[in-house]
Amino acid sequence: MIKVGLTGGICSGKSTISSMLKESGFKVIDADEIAKEVLSKYPEILEEVRLTFGGTFFDWRGEFRRREFGNHIFRFQKERLKYEAIIMPYIKKEIDEAFKVHEKNGEQLVVLDGATLIENGYHKELDMMVLVWVTLQVQIERLKFRDKLTQNEAVNRINAQWSLEKKKEFVNLVIDNSNNIIKTKEQVDDFIELLNLYKK
Repeated sequence: MIKVGLTGGICSGKSTISSMLKESGFKVIDADEIAKEVLSKYPEILEEVRLTFGGTFFDWRGEFRRREFGNHIFRFQKERLKYEAIIMPYIKKEIDEAFKVHEKNGEQLVVLDGATLIENGYHKELDMMVLVWVTLQVQIERLKFRDKLTQNEAVNRINAQWSLEKKKEFVNLVIDNSNNIIKTKEQVDDFIELLNLYKK
């Protein structure tokens, strides 16, 4: 089974490309969804977060204050790395399980959609890497609009990940999503033709 990585940065439009691939019949594993699901599936993650970062990021009911915690770890790189050291083993475990299920079901090619595949070294386990790229200014404006963030909050979140320029060094193909959806769709259609060749 061929494993294809689809990556990008925050608000580069990776989810849009992922949806197009799903509509074309490709199986897609969403690493970002898995990252949310593991918090519910493995309560020990949040227990470790409380021990490591204190109770500040939990409200009076014990609910995790996800946005406040996100702002904190994206502002301080060492804090983000501490959090990733806690959660990443669980995410990787669930991704590996998802791949096994698809392989057992006879899938010839599966796409893994994840923002930090390269940063976390998971790209080394994949057969092909594709980057969804946009200009930095487009990325900032989209993130401010989507998450109602200030300029500084948006820049901090983008800077917490590798730049899209740096990620280009690790990929086989780049989809430029800076323009309109029609131009993006043309590139995705070409990419789908390529994937279909691999499936044959």
